[in-house]
Amino acid sequence: MKLKTIAIDDEPLAIALLTDYINKTPFLELSGTFDNPLDAIEFLRNEAVDLILVDIQMPDLTGVEFVRTLENAPKVIFTTAYAQYALEGFKLNATDYLLKPFGYEDFLKAVQKALKQIEIEHAAATSVEANSQFLFLKSEYKIRRINFNDILYIEGLKDYIKVFIKGEAKPILSLSSVKAIESKLPEAQFMRVHRSFIVNLDQIEVIDRSRIVFGKEYIPVSDQYKDKFQEFLDKNFL
Repeated sequence: MKLKTIAIDDEPLAIALLTDYINKTPFLELSGTFDNPLDAIEFLRNEAVDLILVDIQMPDLTGVEFVRTLENAPKVIFTTAYAQYALEGFKLNATDYLLKPFGYEDFLKAVQKALKQIEIEHAAATSVEANSQFLFLKSEYKIRRINFNDILYIEGLKDYIKVFIKGEAKPILSLSSVKAIESKLPEAQFMRVHRSFIVNLDQIEVIDRSRIVFGKEYIPVSDQYKDKFQEFLDKNFL
């Protein structure tokens, strides 16, 4: 498992150091660096990350204020030259706190702690009670019960999945894979129609030129799964 990581610090030398540490750590993947939190907020609107390394003392928006703006905050490690801010950081459930100047050994201990926490959460996300009506899914530091009949479709995004629920405006985001959740779904009700999509066959109402329509979303049926999906249609076609 590789943790997608971003670093935020208004000091160029600090960013250079974090970049070096992240790049030399095998289980970390650098997704971006930012010299101010506002640019990071814009980035996180479109990209999911696993870990944020953020300085506390910055102009315009402090690291603590930045984390408070995040609706679904990933793991956070605060970096700062001021020890008095540690308590405030831990109140936000920060994974760790690095006091500048810090070496690679301290950095490695902190990110290993984040890795362990994520691995435990990932195990909880895929460890569900097998039955024909629902499953439990880890999302936003909570475990949610998801009724199979309420699922419209599931979209895979590398290490994450989005579960789209009927009647809910936002999908449920969980650290898992399409393959992992596919193994927990009833085969008679759900079908994988694309490398990145699983659909609830009971919720299909419109098909438009080999695309399954859910509201404004069009789910493609790829060539790999087209025959199986066509077999389902033939069995239920008037």
